[in-house]
Amino acid sequence: MKLIDTFPTNKIGDLAYRVGRVFPFGATVTDDAVNFSIFSKDAAGCTLLLYHHGCPEPFVEIPFPEEFRIGDVYTMMVFGINIETTEYGYRFSGRYEPEKGYRFDEKRVLLDPYARSVSGRSVWGREPDRTTDFQHRGQLIHEDYDWEGDKPLEIPQRDLIIYEMHVRSFTQHNSSGVRYKGSFAGIVEKIPYLKKLGVNCIELMPVFEFDEFENAREVNGKKLLNYWGYSTVGFFAPKAGYAVSAPYGMEADELKNLVRQLHKNGIEVILDVVFNHTAEGNENGPYISFRGIDNRTYYLLTPDGQYYNFSGCGNTMNCNHPVVRNFVLDCLRYWVSAYHVDGFRFDLASILSRDEDGTPMMDPPLLDLIAHDALLGRSILIAEAWDAGGLYQVGSFPSWKRWSEWNGKYRDCVRRFIKGNADCAPELYARIGGSEDLYSGRSPMASINFITCHDGFTLYDLVSYNEKHNEENGENNRDGCNDNDSWNCGEEGETRDPEIRALRFRQMKNMLTILLTSRGIPMLLSGDEFANTQYGNNNAYCQDNEISWLNWNGLITRPEFFDYVRRLIAFRKAHPVLKRSRFDFGYNGTGYPELSFHGTTPWELDRSASNLTFAYLYAEDHEKYGTEQDCFIYVVVNAHWETHTFRLPVIPAGMQWYFAFEGNGVSADPGQEQPMQRQDAIELGPRTTAVLVAR
Repeated sequence: MKLIDTFPTNKIGDLAYRVGRVFPFGATVTDDAVNFSIFSKDAAGCTLLLYHHGCPEPFVEIPFPEEFRIGDVYTMMVFGINIETTEYGYRFSGRYEPEKGYRFDEKRVLLDPYARSVSGRSVWGREPDRTTDFQHRGQLIHEDYDWEGDKPLEIPQRDLIIYEMHVRSFTQHNSSGVRYKGSFAGIVEKIPYLKKLGVNCIELMPVFEFDEFENAREVNGKKLLNYWGYSTVGFFAPKAGYAVSAPYGMEADELKNLVRQLHKNGIEVILDVVFNHTAEGNENGPYISFRGIDNRTYYLLTPDGQYYNFSGCGNTMNCNHPVVRNFVLDCLRYWVSAYHVDGFRFDLASILSRDEDGTPMMDPPLLDLIAHDALLGRSILIAEAWDAGGLYQVGSFPSWKRWSEWNGKYRDCVRRFIKGNADCAPELYARIGGSEDLYSGRSPMASINFITCHDGFTLYDLVSYNEKHNEENGENNRDGCNDNDSWNCGEEGETRDPEIRALRFRQMKNMLTILLTSRGIPMLLSGDEFANTQYGNNNAYCQDNEISWLNWNGLITRPEFFDYVRRLIAFRKAHPVLKRSRFDFGYNGTGYPELSFHGTTPWELDRSASNLTFAYLYAEDHEKYGTEQDCFIYVVVNAHWETHTFRLPVIPAGMQWYFAFEGNGVSADPGQEQPMQRQDAIELGPRTTAVLVAR
């Protein structure tokens, strides 16, 4: 029996249609029709255009009758559409007065902001057809993927070890050894590797549909693209060019399969999302979607109709307008419900706290709504707590005890200290303890601790270059950060000097050892575990080549370093005291403080003084943490260029010290550590870190 609101009332050619349903927005496939629904407050009229796949001209244009507009929403249900072969777009008529923010142009065909699939870029790097103005077309998809009982994993945040990756870079290099290079399917092939490494959460750089040909150009014979994808075209659609099955319209299923396979192996998925701006750029940018649908609603505009540019990318989304707030929430809810993703990292998230004239708000409505949304209640929420307009909110980002932050202060402090800046020591103690000075009243889980990320040097380049080398980007080396806190250890770039090479690997181990023994949530950059290089490029946003692609040969040439990182991760997992989710440094059942800091002599450290040598002691109470026995972990740090002897703390009778890690090569799987010959002291060479275990 058909409901009365599913009977067609109008006819055009071979198609029948009627007034549609307002919700949900977008194009929704019903039993025998497609429901189209789109918002525009200021438009004078709207027309739906339907295309046969790949055809330059629509096979039908259906103007929305006035009675099909409900409030500010145009809605229509169309019968008889071939779902598999149809693409769609919209025309909007209205005022063109840019100085007042109106930019309607009924000649433009526009992409539905809620499109679940976008055609036009289904094969990565294939030159688009530039003879048509409608470059990005909405496609219709069935939401019929069989999840086989899967759901988001909800791993406790204290247990997370995040691994940031670029979908294409991860497997595109021939050395990756996968069949489906540079794709969602290629990551599936690497799941055994991810499990061996020990990470349990991958953070994917943008996978929403973007245009890799945005600002494409040629430099030194290389085609430069919008490689990273921080310039969204379609917020509800996966990047088709990342799916080997996209030419068959299966990119959504391929990404869903990746999520399901990762979940089956105990690995969560976080998406890096970009709501601060869109691919339409400034007033000279293209018409893709929002600009021609309702420019004044979707963008922050100056009084004379220009675009505020707090993103550094030409425009800024009007995120705290009620309609845009709902758009963002609809998007996040869709990815959690339809794709089962476990959480989100928000690019330049401080922009989301700005009001309609760009002023930061104390209690931004959007951030509040996201924090308290019912469907997002178990999702991981991570803010990049700054923006390109000068707003820096690390430690002060509005959180409602739900948001975590990329802790840029952690990154900077560890880099400077390991490089040899003794003045950073007092701050470093706070960073290791979970940054209570920043997140008091919250928890160490508010701090995403990292040394490197996609934006900047890789870990290997951090110890191999004093200066950035971005000449290949074609911007005369002006792009990218100039303040990297890097040190080349004595020679710029690659070297054959064995002492410099040894020092570089010790420095990398020093930083990773501190990272994985700090309270908070650690994040690694993919490839750092086998010392991947970008040849000194600290802003490889445009490099679809060997600069960005991970060279997996590092696993063959540097297996000892990979094993060191793998064992550090396993060590963190084996010791719950490292993952404490509260700021509690008092005495526990062991009779010792749970976390304490020491000098070369135990219990003697001026925590306010500059220093390059210190140690920290974790006391793991077996009753509190449910382990087999009490355990002590002593991390000994010598960032000085001379050898130092560290006396070891007195431990309970019947226990002895074991070597777990040492920067010159020692690393052991948990429980396989070797007893130390000396039980009273350790001599640590220049710029070396060690981890000792007492049991």
